[in-house]
Amino acid sequence: MEMNESFDTGQIVAGFHERMSKVALFDALFELQRKREPDVDGVSINMMELGLLSLLYFFEQKLMRNPRAGVKELAAFLQEATADRFHLPMEGFIALARTIIQVFRPATGKKRSFSFYNWETRKEDHVFTSILKASAFDTKTNTQYYALDEDGLELVFATKEFYLEFQLSIHQLVLRKQLEKGEFQGALRQINEMRVDVESLQERMTKLAHEIKRSIVSEETLKKYSGLLDDIYSRLQREHEEFEELRDFVKETKDRIYSDTLQQRQQQAYEYILRISGELEKVHGEHTMLLQRSMELKTGALQAAKESLYYTGMDSFNLDQDVASLIFGSPLPLDALRGVLSPFIGLEQTMSWSPLTVFAEQNIAGDGEEGNREEAFLETGDPHALDEFVQQRGKRFAELMQDVLDVWGHQPLVRLSDVVEEYKRHHVKSQRLEQRVFYDFWLILHQRSPLRSHASQMDGETPLTGMEEALVLLGNRTLIVIEEAPILQINDRYAIQEMKLLWGDSI
Repeated sequence: MEMNESFDTGQIVAGFHERMSKVALFDALFELQRKREPDVDGVSINMMELGLLSLLYFFEQKLMRNPRAGVKELAAFLQEATADRFHLPMEGFIALARTIIQVFRPATGKKRSFSFYNWETRKEDHVFTSILKASAFDTKTNTQYYALDEDGLELVFATKEFYLEFQLSIHQLVLRKQLEKGEFQGALRQINEMRVDVESLQERMTKLAHEIKRSIVSEETLKKYSGLLDDIYSRLQREHEEFEELRDFVKETKDRIYSDTLQQRQQQAYEYILRISGELEKVHGEHTMLLQRSMELKTGALQAAKESLYYTGMDSFNLDQDVASLIFGSPLPLDALRGVLSPFIGLEQTMSWSPLTVFAEQNIAGDGEEGNREEAFLETGDPHALDEFVQQRGKRFAELMQDVLDVWGHQPLVRLSDVVEEYKRHHVKSQRLEQRVFYDFWLILHQRSPLRSHASQMDGETPLTGMEEALVLLGNRTLIVIEEAPILQINDRYAIQEMKLLWGDSI
């Protein structure tokens, strides 16, 4: 089978030593992973993770310009960082810190050695890494201090998602250097790696589009994704500008080589620069589509998510539960009530008189009614339904009165808050606090205070409230209900003013 002319095995394995040197940086962490150290409770300690924590600790000390970071300081940091996970005395953490430092910096003082087979040179090869180095020594306390070496810094940076975000920009810089040096074959491979980066970004952009549609459920997540899209767009814009500069640079290089194509070497270089120009245009085109995609996400998908968030809130809104229960269940002050109702009131109306009111509908009373208006709520037109309602409420009132007499009938004074607390302690009775009849009972008691048993004997003109059966239970005693200042917030729906019950003199 014939091999493709552009397929060069030697070019693929070029720089194999440098790539393996990156792998060798993580060898110390994997060596720590193979170690097994339990704490006093027998819990296995994750040495690899503690090793990375130690690197971050030494990195922070380097940022703070603190050269005095040794075994004891590292042990104190590990003890504080893992206090909720591992239980060890200070001596145990000192032993852990010493083990970690010895892995990063062998006791022999030599660099760590990593052996591998180099497929570029076809020979056994070695990489030497230095994660930690000695920074200072205290002769008085015989204490050695350590700091991150160059390989340690590179390892810390390699564990952070830094290169992935800016990989394409790095490839663009490398490509420009290769073109300046005339390394056209390496530049062609660099463009292929840039194409892989663009394809990876396209996949991530597709996942991000699905994530936006799926994950935006609040204003906080909407702001987070909006900021993320702004960052992506700005980075892609910078990369697009760099592509434009690379295109101009390749064009200048192509024109310069074309003017001198008599030599065989320049002829081959011109063929390479033509291929570079074509491949760069393809990658640039795909990257431009990626930039367009980010703009669509920023304007289209994000706007659709905003509308979805809006309509979700509208669908979940319930007028009876969110507004009506708040208004009728809580005795709100007048100013607060205006604030609740203001979003549902129409346009602002000006208090003015219009001559057209002369022609408005007039309230005309019938003959003999003398124009008297009844200032009362409309009652149900079915007397049987009204009687049934009063009877049912009377039974409930009688049960509530019986509870008061059974528990507090022998006490000279009882407050409504005491009754509420007693009901809350019983699961069955606590359900009565969710019913309006409980609050109607106490309001009617207060309105008709003082109450006596003979008060139930009313004439036919007095409207029935259902309290008549409850008053019979009073016997020969008098019940006095007096309101007090505090407002009792019984639950989310109901609130009522505090009241106290007093037993008056016997009849």
